[in-house]
Amino acid sequence: MNEPQYQSLPDELSVLVSQHWQSFVESGHVMPPVLHDDLPRVWAGSDYVATQFQRDPELGQWLADSDLAQPLTADGLCQQVRERLADCDSEDELKRRIRRLRHRHMVRIIWRDLAGIGDYHSTVADLSLLADTLIHESLDLLYRWACARSGTPTGPDGKPVQLVVLAMGKLGARELNLSSDIDLIFAYEHEGELEGERRALSYHQFFVRLGQQLIKVLDQTTADGFVFRVDMRLRPWGKSGVLAIGFDAMEGYYETQGREWERYALIKMRPVAGDLKAGARLIKRLNPFVYRRYIDYGAFQSLREMKALIEREVNRKGMQADVKLGAGGIREVEFIVQAFQLIRGGQLPALREPNLVKVLPQLVELELLPEDVADELTDAYLFLRDVEHRLQAVGDKQTQRLPDDQLGWQRLTFAMGFSERTAFERKLRRFRENVRLHFGQVIADPEQETEAAQGADQELLDLWLGELDDEAAVAQLGAIGVLEAEQVYARLNAFRDSRAVENMQTISRERLDRLMPLMLEALGYQGHGDTTAMRLFNFVEAVLRRSAYIALLVENPGALTQLVKLSGASPWIAERLALHPVLLDELLDVRTLYSPPERAELDDELRQQLLRVAEDDLEQQMEVLRNFKQAHLLRVAASEVTEVLPLMKVSDYLTWLAESILNQVVMLAWEPLVERHGRPSRLDGQPCSPDFVVVGYGKLGGIELGHNSDLDLVFLHDAASGGMTDGEKSVSNEQFYARLGQRIVHILSTRTMSGQLYEVDTRLRPSGSAGLLVSSMDAFEKYQLNDAWTWEHQALVRARVVAGCSRSRQRFDDIRHKVLCRERALQGLRDDVLAMRSKMVDHLSDKSEAQFHLKQDPGGIVDIEFMVQYGVLRWASSHGELTRFTDNVRLLETLAALDIMSAQDAGLLREAYLAYRSAAHRASLRKEKSIVDDTQFRDLRDGVRAIWKQWFDLTD
Repeated sequence: MNEPQYQSLPDELSVLVSQHWQSFVESGHVMPPVLHDDLPRVWAGSDYVATQFQRDPELGQWLADSDLAQPLTADGLCQQVRERLADCDSEDELKRRIRRLRHRHMVRIIWRDLAGIGDYHSTVADLSLLADTLIHESLDLLYRWACARSGTPTGPDGKPVQLVVLAMGKLGARELNLSSDIDLIFAYEHEGELEGERRALSYHQFFVRLGQQLIKVLDQTTADGFVFRVDMRLRPWGKSGVLAIGFDAMEGYYETQGREWERYALIKMRPVAGDLKAGARLIKRLNPFVYRRYIDYGAFQSLREMKALIEREVNRKGMQADVKLGAGGIREVEFIVQAFQLIRGGQLPALREPNLVKVLPQLVELELLPEDVADELTDAYLFLRDVEHRLQAVGDKQTQRLPDDQLGWQRLTFAMGFSERTAFERKLRRFRENVRLHFGQVIADPEQETEAAQGADQELLDLWLGELDDEAAVAQLGAIGVLEAEQVYARLNAFRDSRAVENMQTISRERLDRLMPLMLEALGYQGHGDTTAMRLFNFVEAVLRRSAYIALLVENPGALTQLVKLSGASPWIAERLALHPVLLDELLDVRTLYSPPERAELDDELRQQLLRVAEDDLEQQMEVLRNFKQAHLLRVAASEVTEVLPLMKVSDYLTWLAESILNQVVMLAWEPLVERHGRPSRLDGQPCSPDFVVVGYGKLGGIELGHNSDLDLVFLHDAASGGMTDGEKSVSNEQFYARLGQRIVHILSTRTMSGQLYEVDTRLRPSGSAGLLVSSMDAFEKYQLNDAWTWEHQALVRARVVAGCSRSRQRFDDIRHKVLCRERALQGLRDDVLAMRSKMVDHLSDKSEAQFHLKQDPGGIVDIEFMVQYGVLRWASSHGELTRFTDNVRLLETLAALDIMSAQDAGLLREAYLAYRSAAHRASLRKEKSIVDDTQFRDLRDGVRAIWKQWFDLTD
């Protein structure tokens, strides 16, 4: 037998491989020539592989026949294992056979890795697949034997209940390394009893015994070695917990007793053996514990504490040379990624991927990490994992410690593809420094400041904890700039001593104690007093039981600064944040907070968010829509109170927001109906797509939405009358569109955990509340031409399509133009408009001589709107361009351009209109009514009334 050419290896490695080869030759086994080229490199890196060749006479030929160029496939491996276990009839024989299978496949995986045939990705994939298959097939055999002995557990549906083996850690993420423990949890879906010969056997006892047998088969060291070391300590209650647990008990444990580190561990949970479908159901039940619905910045502190524990252990045991646990090691990369998963995974399902390398690109796409940082972390992680594999390949031992002898370093350097140790160490050091830097930036504690600053914090902490006397406390608040210090101090004491604070859990109270000194400092720095303090304390009280939001403010001083600033500026914003604390996320980036996007950007952002939700998950889609709206309402309100945006831009933005949402809602309502019933048909027989529009009236139609505006909507379709949809469950066109309208209203107006999207008013449709929810275009045109009242034509002046298809949009625009341009009897038109206005004044105006209602009182907003609407209805028949716009400002400009109204009058009305609306917006953000003192706007009101009288030829 020819000897492989190992003389080109470094001297010490050449001697080592020569010794292995001599032992192999003495064993009398044969080495297939096809393996000779790679053998020196592989045996230089792995004593374990060399030893297996000496022990297993068939290993060489088996390996040569295994197509080393290809990674393992699930079907091929499963077939191979089943054939090997086909006639297995005892537990001892099962142990022997799977250990030999394990050794052969471990040799194959190490060979591919060290020979450079496989890379990191194929190595961990093959290792994980091997573990999955051996666990699954072993359990299957043990389960059949157990059922034959004791009977088969069955569920309420009569189907067998199986054990579910859940993998955690590296195996759960399909990132298993060469000599890793496997972290497992055993669970089962249903409780019950099996009737035995002597006494009943509970399902719990059955599955505990089965779990014990599986551990013994995998973990016990025999003459053939072991399969995998099994660690069960991650199960509920750890070592003291039962070995197998029912789904209900498991869910109850995590709901009531689950700890932060267990959330971290559950990210990587994956069912690998037994009833995989039941395992998927369990993971779905546990997801709310792992991934919080809100943004959970408390994860940062938890990960810091975990890291601190690990670092203390590393220092105590002198483990700085550990590439996993040491500084800049594998664990720090994992912590960085899992911090984002824990914090954002509740809102971003794309982050719920257990595999770290797959999550990093998602963090870039979601703009949570810069691309260059993600690239550096990926490169470092892959390099460190390769180092880990090379260390473990030597003796099939679980180690991540760098060598402490010359031979070990020479082996590692050579296996990593370096000719010199110094070059390898330099690259390793660079990667670990990069990881350490990024870890520090992501997980760093923002409170680590100078001693002086810490001293100031301590004084404010003592103040918050009530450890200062009253006089000193008030003086301290005044010294840091807090206005109305006595009132603020009294409010602070009442808050601290409240039952809600006293009943807080320990970790939540610790977070609050970190926040309150920072909040007091920000309150003083910005020069706020008791009113702002009241709003801030109300906010904090609202989130006491969701302390992750408190952690967010501690972790992000900039967000705390914005919270104090905006709470001081607007009670509406303060209340919004208390009702929807998830909006705190918007305070993290001042660039986006005060820079609302353009319409196209709004559309794209919402579309991207909805793409992350399953198509059939309407509940989650509704949550996304509501969170999206609340976030952008906050942005525009923040921009308005800080005077970044003028009134017209605010209204534009709020209107764009509604339109973006409506267009997505139409599609969310349309697609499931089409899937169930097929498409409606047009008159020409073609399917509709969707030949449907949502028409916005009032403020939405007039591009004048306010912060609390409801939506006046009318739904119209252009399908064939009497036609049917083309699906298997066909319905009439009319039924289809009626259901579409109902579904749209449901999505918009249903109250969920995140509130209501919009209040919807559909009473402006033909025949009002008595009419059909969705009308055909033909019926709408007929109604408007023959049956509509003058006030309905006034409303049509401000109507426009806000969602739906362009084809139907054009049809509506044509109908609207036709209706508004009709010749009208001038006296009748004048009388109708004046009568409606008189009725509104009687029912809606303030009727107080000391106050002025900005909208309803004479000289207010409605007077201006009525004048514009009257002008359009009176002159559109001869000036069709009056139907072009729906907003009052541009209609006033058009009336002036056509010399129907003097430029001076149009200018005064425009000035008054914008002034009134701006005051109403500010009042809304102050949570006040649109009523001002009678002395305000006196000149503008008098001017509006003078033009009113002139416009309608009125005399005193």
